[in-house]
Amino acid sequence: MMKEVRKINKLINLSLFREDEEDKGFIAKPFVQATLPHSKVDGTHYERINGDFTLSISTQFSDTGLPYGTIPRLLLVWITTEAVKTKSRELILGDNLSEFMRKLGLVPTGGRWGSITRLKEQSDRLFSCTIAWRYQNPKAPEQGAYTIISRKREEIYWWDKKTQTNLFTSQITLSQEFFEEITNNPIVVRTEALKALKQSSLAVDIYTWVTHRNSYAKKPSKIKWEALQFQFGSGYPLTAQGKRDFKKKFIGALEKVVLVYPEASKLKPKEKYLLFVPGKPDVPKLVVHK
Repeated sequence: MMKEVRKINKLINLSLFREDEEDKGFIAKPFVQATLPHSKVDGTHYERINGDFTLSISTQFSDTGLPYGTIPRLLLVWITTEAVKTKSRELILGDNLSEFMRKLGLVPTGGRWGSITRLKEQSDRLFSCTIAWRYQNPKAPEQGAYTIISRKREEIYWWDKKTQTNLFTSQITLSQEFFEEITNNPIVVRTEALKALKQSSLAVDIYTWVTHRNSYAKKPSKIKWEALQFQFGSGYPLTAQGKRDFKKKFIGALEKVVLVYPEASKLKPKEKYLLFVPGKPDVPKLVVHK
């Protein structure tokens, strides 16, 4: 824990409070309302529920599986940020793999468990799945199901298979439907904060949720741990022990978020609920001009 805290503090000292445009990123609202898996999921379907909102992820390829962990989250933030800033479905990855990985805050390492292998695996999982969301509230936005890219996964070659160093192609093309959805009123985040929290996918999710909620919340609210577990707690069973384990994990991840986003310290964990006391969003809410 202390080693991870020192890494986070190092990033804080280097670049945490920069105000330049490069530090502003975006994430689509559905991925804040409900979250991707934190760990490997068996099968080809995954679903999370938050109130009247449901997020569903599925794949036709059982040999590939579903995306999980921090890397798909960082990829989705990069994709959304580039789509918002360039207003284009054609996203340029960069001249080489190392350059692209630096954009994600990853250090290129080889081997079976290295970051290069994990990026390739998680990108395959993410780009081969279909993401769907819906609202039970009839007044809410329409539901939809979207593929992320417009090309088949077999046509995406990120880097040379032999050297694992150079990109075979330098761009991906988003599907029209997905592009429209993620650029429609996205949530503003600070990319350096996400990079600082990249060792914990739960901390990444809590950060984006807190800064988004702080952009509109006007008064304190009590959020039951059961509701938070439905939203964030993939992998934790809805048993008494599972609830205790999730609560402990959530509080630990929240402590990491506070290190990069001090306003999150206003949240107070209680026995039966989390007291959400609104603060300032990490990045002021922007109006996206299309």
